[in-house]
Amino acid sequence: MTTFDRLPVLERRRIQAEVIKPIYEAMVARIGEDTAREILGGAIKKAAIAEGRRFAERDGDNGGLQGFVDMQHLWEADGALETEVIEQTDTTYVYKVNRCRYAEMYRDMGMADIGFLLSCNRDGTFCEGYDPNLKLTRKQTLMQGDDHCDFHYRLDEER
Repeated sequence: MTTFDRLPVLERRRIQAEVIKPIYEAMVARIGEDTAREILGGAIKKAAIAEGRRFAERDGDNGGLQGFVDMQHLWEADGALETEVIEQTDTTYVYKVNRCRYAEMYRDMGMADIGFLLSCNRDGTFCEGYDPNLKLTRKQTLMQGDDHCDFHYRLDEER
């Protein structure tokens, strides 16, 4: 584990955003917003899958849903998220986020327009690397202006 990995996730995202912002702005100026967003979104998804794999390897490749739930404190550290668990079983984990300091941080950094790509975009794809049987359904996010985020994680029965 690197020193960077020991930082709270909110702080890691802030550092990453400080580096990404001028690169993204340069890409927009050179190739346009749509293409820049497509490239950035694809790169972030790829990084999230790789990060999920690293966590899976750390957890012995079979963390499953409970292993994933046990990691939630990493994203919530330092009050980054205010959550409310709705349902938790062996195959489902449903919760809502009522406050998201990630969204607040990106807004304060002048990056609200790409905050979803930098953070929310990672949530479902992290699962692909961590456990391909773990799926996320989400219909709304604070980052995109909704009044809460709705996370519905489901572990497919076929393992």
